Amino acid sequence: MMDADVPSAWNTEESRTYSPVDTDRELQYRTYRHESGDLRLKVAPASLDGEDHPGYALTATSYPGLDLSETIRVRTVLTFERCNSIARDFMELFSANYDGPGSLEDALDYAYERTREHR
Repeated sequence: MMDADVPSAWNTEESRTYSPVDTDRELQYRTYRHESGDLRLKVAPASLDGEDHPGYALTATSYPGLDLSETIRVRTVLTFERCNSIARDFMELFSANYDGPGSLEDALDYAYERTREHR
């Protein structure tokens, strides 16, 4: 499935909106997968990771579904729109540097360094 709002090497894997029981606020959840299958990005409420944190977290999972799978948190921001925008930047940066499985770590580091929160 092609998505107009994501870079060409990426697809929206899952997208849903829901309202948690304890709030009348609508929350969104979205995952994207690189065409290689080697990287998944998730834009989801930060509270899903068990943190008492408002807003949305962007996480990146390398080799999803495999034993060597690793997930890193890239950024936590207040709104879904902002988090999704950072996810798009991350996708473009990753795609520009990804050249097959051998370069996954480098491309991931490159995108992470340019989109993470600078403290």
